[in-house]
Amino acid sequence: MARTVWDSSVGKKTVMAVSGLIMLLYLVVHMIGNLKIFFGAGEFNHYAHWLRTVGEPFMHYEWTLWLIRAVLVVAVVAHATSAYQLSRRDLRARPSKYVHKKPRASYATRTMRWGGIILALFIVWHILDLTTGTVHSGGFQAGHPYQNVVDTFSTWYGNVIYIVAMLALGLHVRHGFWSAAQTLGVGSRRRDRALKAVANVLALLLTAGFIAVPVGVMTGVVS
Repeated sequence: MARTVWDSSVGKKTVMAVSGLIMLLYLVVHMIGNLKIFFGAGEFNHYAHWLRTVGEPFMHYEWTLWLIRAVLVVAVVAHATSAYQLSRRDLRARPSKYVHKKPRASYATRTMRWGGIILALFIVWHILDLTTGTVHSGGFQAGHPYQNVVDTFSTWYGNVIYIVAMLALGLHVRHGFWSAAQTLGVGSRRRDRALKAVANVLALLLTAGFIAVPVGVMTGVVS
């Protein structure tokens, strides 16, 4: 049954919608945590340490964090795989161009695929920068996330990469949230306006919330 569902377009769209909502929930929590940087190094570093002790003593040190990471990896892989396969299926179904042009789609709709690629590349860079420290500038300091963040956004390229990725994220969320609602049967003619409004607000809040951190470092509010 699972294979039958997965092989269908409806099944793949459902997987993409559910995995997207899981990642969206994580992004909201992650953004709120990031904003703690405006309360100082002590507050931000304490929050980063707390993430590793969630669930103790029932859960061992970092077990909860690794569980969250595992869920996110599954969600990202499922989302990317279903999106890719649906895209290929769509191209195979329409091998030739339409005789008449379709109505012009929104900018977010036309850039969903490229936005997904940008975000995938950003995730890799973000992990190598602030988790492993592999590409970090200024000397990565394990256990000092506040200083590591300040180091990253003290470079022009760190700011450019992050801000471009967050703008892509906003467009992705704006279209993706509404699409997920339609796929899961939540959307209707009466609810469409409200769902689009929620999608716009979520996209705006996430974009502004994440970009606030590099802007804070660039302006000296965070230093």
